[in-house]
Amino acid sequence: MSLTESLTEAVGATGLTAANATAASLGQALERGAITAAELAGFYLDRIQRLNPALNAVITVSSDVAAEAAASDARRAAGAGRGPLEGIPVLLKDNVSAAGLPATAGSPALLGADAADAFLVTGLRAAGAVILGKANLSEWANFRSRPSSSGLSTLGGQAVNPHGSGRSPSGSSSGSAVAVAAGLAPVAVGTETDGSIVSPAAACGVVGIKPTVGLVSRSGIVPISAAQDTAGPMTSTVADAAALLTAMAGADPADQATQAAAAHATSYAAFLDPAGLDGARVGVWRAGSAQAGAGTVAVLDAALAVLRGQGAVVVDPVELTGADQLGEPEFAALTHEFKHDLNAYLSGLGGDHPADLAGLIAFNTRNAASVLAHFGQELFEAAQATSGDLGAPDYLEARSAANQIARDALDTALATHRLDAVIALTGHPAWLIDHVLGDYHGWGTSGPAAVAGYPAITVPAGRVGGLPVGLSFMGPAWSEPRLIELAYAYELARQR
Repeated sequence: MSLTESLTEAVGATGLTAANATAASLGQALERGAITAAELAGFYLDRIQRLNPALNAVITVSSDVAAEAAASDARRAAGAGRGPLEGIPVLLKDNVSAAGLPATAGSPALLGADAADAFLVTGLRAAGAVILGKANLSEWANFRSRPSSSGLSTLGGQAVNPHGSGRSPSGSSSGSAVAVAAGLAPVAVGTETDGSIVSPAAACGVVGIKPTVGLVSRSGIVPISAAQDTAGPMTSTVADAAALLTAMAGADPADQATQAAAAHATSYAAFLDPAGLDGARVGVWRAGSAQAGAGTVAVLDAALAVLRGQGAVVVDPVELTGADQLGEPEFAALTHEFKHDLNAYLSGLGGDHPADLAGLIAFNTRNAASVLAHFGQELFEAAQATSGDLGAPDYLEARSAANQIARDALDTALATHRLDAVIALTGHPAWLIDHVLGDYHGWGTSGPAAVAGYPAITVPAGRVGGLPVGLSFMGPAWSEPRLIELAYAYELARQR
């Protein structure tokens, strides 16, 4: 059975198929008794068993799925459902820890790490979610080697974009995006430092929300940079992303950056307004996709027509001044932060694993035949060569410069043109997987929001040669409610 054929597979007696089953529609089916949580979990486990060997989207499934689903059914029967995700299977990127499922980051070095629920997983369980298993990713969230291949890990193999033969899934949350696009899970969790949620979501034709840094706790997640890291939802619809974000967001005493989240986390379903674009002001950052081909530019122009048709005021173009200068200071800051934050994470992590970044480099060298079979560990070595001291003048200068460029670029555009959001194509269509030269990443627009710590949402906008292209909505810190309004209204209008 081809993937296209498999997406027409019926989800029990729900009247839904693997292609159109959402968390919302599955929740309604569970509520009316058309399917049980046990049957639903079994449906997705069966699809993973049959389809994952060709996709490599999932590293492992949880041995507790059946018990969790049965417990969900018992709660529902007793009228004690936990929340809007009751009985909904959720796949976690495998740098997020869960009970019984260590966060491996795709590396055998962390197979022996202790496994406890990350703070966000606690939130998902409190909303009734069933943890299905772990999604594949670019090993170490794509911060091990340069070059590299997105979606390639020692434990998970090479994740493959379901929309094109041999095409990259992009980004490091690749398995999460592939799994949702291929109907191996209705919803998934990804993480981003710069582009790792929005890029694979766009390339695989799904929705991704990169929240404001600090809205979602990083406790229990393998880090790159506390200044930029965040987890976020990856789903087939904006409504599902809003539901998942609601369950994940909130203040965590163990993550200082989330203290402000107590004043901002909310029920994001309240902002699913079909008229959300009426009167909105959006600015088009065309320079971010200046290298796009004609077919890809046509996707942007079609999106702008939809926005205007829904009553939005489109300011075209707007400039994000200095955005092209982000790369150097961002990289310098990230290498320092990676060494500091990863060493701190490993020092507090129980179980059997290397003690620090130096130990990981040695582990990879000892196991080079498998771990370094395709690419090296140049980024590990660059990070190890730094002091890892977040008080060092060279680090402080780099982080300050990166933050100032990114925030000034977005803040100035938003204020000058009185915008609700800056919009841009998320990235170009998926390239061919190459284990010799690595990723072809010509351009992407994730940088300003990622470095600033601001939110971004990508929504499917069209296709070029059968390959998906996404449209990103970017706004100031804590503007998730408004961005969800805009993205939801755009999603609905485009489907009409």
